[in-house]
Amino acid sequence: MRYFIELSYKGTAYHGWQIQQNAPSVQGRIEQALSALLRTPVSITGAGRTDTGVHAAYYIAHFDTVTSIKDPNSFCYHLNALLPFDIAIRRVIPVSDQAHARFDAIEREYRYYICRNKNPFTRETTWQLYLDLDIEAMNQAAGALKDFDDFTSFAKLHSANKTNICHVSHALWEQHAEQLVFTIRADRFLRNMVRAIVGTLVDVGRGRISPEDFRQIIAQRDLALCSGSAPACGLFLSNISYPKEILNSNTIQ
Repeated sequence: MRYFIELSYKGTAYHGWQIQQNAPSVQGRIEQALSALLRTPVSITGAGRTDTGVHAAYYIAHFDTVTSIKDPNSFCYHLNALLPFDIAIRRVIPVSDQAHARFDAIEREYRYYICRNKNPFTRETTWQLYLDLDIEAMNQAAGALKDFDDFTSFAKLHSANKTNICHVSHALWEQHAEQLVFTIRADRFLRNMVRAIVGTLVDVGRGRISPEDFRQIIAQRDLALCSGSAPACGLFLSNISYPKEILNSNTIQ
């Protein structure tokens, strides 16, 4: 039997989703809890990697069991009891044996949060940047992301990507109270891509480069042209979409 796990986590204490040698990971913590609860070694497959310090408001992973889970709600409750405070399981959902958390995902969404004022309660979940930014110019530049599909300029070096092709369907900055929020959706993302985009768009907002400069950075496919990456703490994986026959509903934060 195969199950999808719907979860969220705060990534501050972890070296990303994927299991690392001699370093805590979200995947490792969940595998330990599942193995204890099911009393057999369990491995899980996630929808994708998140880097050190990056969070997930919505994440999907899958695992297999020999016997079915009779009460998924009770199972979810006991699994949460075995996990630390910064990992929360929302649902355990039976799916077909062919369903795959990573390969069946058709779109992913990230949100990046910038806090415009000093706030001790959001230091681990926002980039606290006390600068005036031209949001209109940043959105003008962000619009160019939908006109390209090769994002080599924002691809991490030596990351073993088979291709740097991604299709961005949405990219927008919005002001929410004291926070500036960037939402981006695409069929796939490269390692460090969103943080590199955000860092470069912030330079647009500061007037260091123009929206047309940003367009040229994408077009020239040269990582050396982009700005430094935004800090990991402000980045959240916020949604993953699947075909309805695999997962009927998604939760967007």
